[in-house]
Amino acid sequence: MRADNDQNGFNPEESESERFSEENLNELRRIRREKLKKLQELGRNPFLIETWEITAYSGEITGDFDAADGKRVSCAGRIMANRHMGKASYIDIQDQEGRIQVYVRQDAITPEEYEIFLSYDIGDIIGVEGVVFKTRHGEISIRAERIALLTKSLQILPNKFRGLKDTELRYRMRYVDLIMNPEVRETFIARAKIIKEIKRFMDERDFLEVDTPILTTIAGGANARPFETHHNTLDLDMKLRISNELFLKRLTVGGFDRVYEMGKMFRNEGMDKNHNPEFTSMELYQAYGNMDTMAELLENIISSAARAATGSAVIEYQGRTFDLSPPWERLRMQDAVKKWAGEDFDRVQTDEQAREIAKKHGLKDAEKLTRGLVIAELFEKYCEKYLDGPIFITGHPVEISPLAKRDPDDPRITRRFEAYVNCWEIANAFSELNDPIDQYKRFKEQQELLESGDAEAHPMDEDFVNALEVGLPPTGGMGIGIDRVIMLITNAASIRDVILFPTMKPSEDG
Repeated sequence: MRADNDQNGFNPEESESERFSEENLNELRRIRREKLKKLQELGRNPFLIETWEITAYSGEITGDFDAADGKRVSCAGRIMANRHMGKASYIDIQDQEGRIQVYVRQDAITPEEYEIFLSYDIGDIIGVEGVVFKTRHGEISIRAERIALLTKSLQILPNKFRGLKDTELRYRMRYVDLIMNPEVRETFIARAKIIKEIKRFMDERDFLEVDTPILTTIAGGANARPFETHHNTLDLDMKLRISNELFLKRLTVGGFDRVYEMGKMFRNEGMDKNHNPEFTSMELYQAYGNMDTMAELLENIISSAARAATGSAVIEYQGRTFDLSPPWERLRMQDAVKKWAGEDFDRVQTDEQAREIAKKHGLKDAEKLTRGLVIAELFEKYCEKYLDGPIFITGHPVEISPLAKRDPDDPRITRRFEAYVNCWEIANAFSELNDPIDQYKRFKEQQELLESGDAEAHPMDEDFVNALEVGLPPTGGMGIGIDRVIMLITNAASIRDVILFPTMKPSEDG
């Protein structure tokens, strides 16, 4: 029952393709099932064990050896490496805080127990009781006095030299990814810290955390294509929310001056490194605030989140440095278009003039575009790629901002910003439109677009208009893309690296 140094009986002369062939893997899995059967026949079925007392984790022991030296501890973890040398063995176990070595002598646990111990495999979960010490080579370890198999692993973990590198497989089998790649675990620990810090920030500023519906009959609050479903009992077509904006503003009408919600949104759109159909967003609304109030909040939310996760508001992302400390730069969308697209819309006053510019730049359906839409499309085509940031883009046209208050100095644009870092939009905020007559008119225009085939146009929501007629105070509102913020702070290359179980097409193997 002696095992070799590496997991699964590693033979250095055997090629990777030979070792990890389906035939070999099936044989290794068969052997593990046979080991389990023998244990069950001996009355040692690990799956009947219900609990194990843990008095210390690996990180506590290795982090403060002076305090742990000589103490008796009880730990549990997954076997990640083993080195058997006759009457003594060394194994590495991994728990939620890291790894620690366990030294096992035959005369410390009885020959029978030692023989059973030698049958344990890489991936098995064990409980260990023993005394903390340091080997003559200086490695902090536990000298085992009791070992118990708590869970028998019937699958084969990836080879420690090759690891789990295939990204698609990592996302599909996140549970293995977390075992094999410690940096992945650290990313999700950082994610939890960032979310905790953002909520602490909001709570300290007297924002009330609330829950609003995920299933709705009207998917409003944004211009996006929703997922659709059907409620059988009510015989009613419903949609998954694309935003929670309109519900939160209803609460502000009802008298909650500061509200926020962090949760899942769903948009039936494309997927790339910055987009997942199911994503986490936070929306917040502050009565008697405005766009500028939201800008100040965002600067402080993001910089404090970065400090909580990394210790600094200056972050490194994919070889580039970003200082998230306030204040952030501001730039009008129209000025960005002048700078990078070479078109000065201070000189363009009519839709007809704007359409000629649209044709010159090859914009789709140029003859149907308004002045505001041309500005928006030129910005998207030419400007976003230069917005390293952090920077606020302001002055969005009314046509693309159906829920934002008009700018009193130029009613063609709105009191709105989008915040960019690394050329990504990470937040969107308004001085909220609270004029029910204007809101109804904009909804009606959007509804006409929807009926003409624009699946992302905003639907009519008469109940929300009714809420505005009851009276929404002057309000600042904002939505923050939490996943993108976490990507930046954790230096993650893809949104799927910060979502534990990203949306995936089922594999052909099921």
